[in-house]
Amino acid sequence: PALWTLPVVFPLVMALGGAAGVIGLPLPGAETGIALSGLVLGLAVAAAAKPPLWVAAVITGLFAVFHGHAHGVELPKSANALAYAMGFVVSTGLLHLAGIAFGMLDRWPAGRVAVRIAGGLIAVAGAGFLFGWL
Repeated sequence: PALWTLPVVFPLVMALGGAAGVIGLPLPGAETGIALSGLVLGLAVAAAAKPPLWVAAVITGLFAVFHGHAHGVELPKSANALAYAMGFVVSTGLLHLAGIAFGMLDRWPAGRVAVRIAGGLIAVAGAGFLFGWL
């Protein structure tokens, strides 16, 4: 199910984007892609969208490339690339686990509202970054 597939797809594909960033492959629009991920995925949560799993996985993977690339190009000169990548991949996985736990609130009416509001706030933040408000 999407609940577990997407949080696994994202860090795996993000690691590939990170490797591309570490070796210096250019990715024009990476920051725009990151901002769009907040806007699009936040709107999806706010709207309780349920696209086919393959569509959600492609969108998730695309955004993961941008996030990973940004991490990769920020590799500190003195850092070990593998340890650095493990750090951002594991941290992302933990953030996803927190998101899954929060999403479980969807089982109750008040929780459903809280999850939708959180999605809306994430979308607003994504729009803020995209349009330079934040």
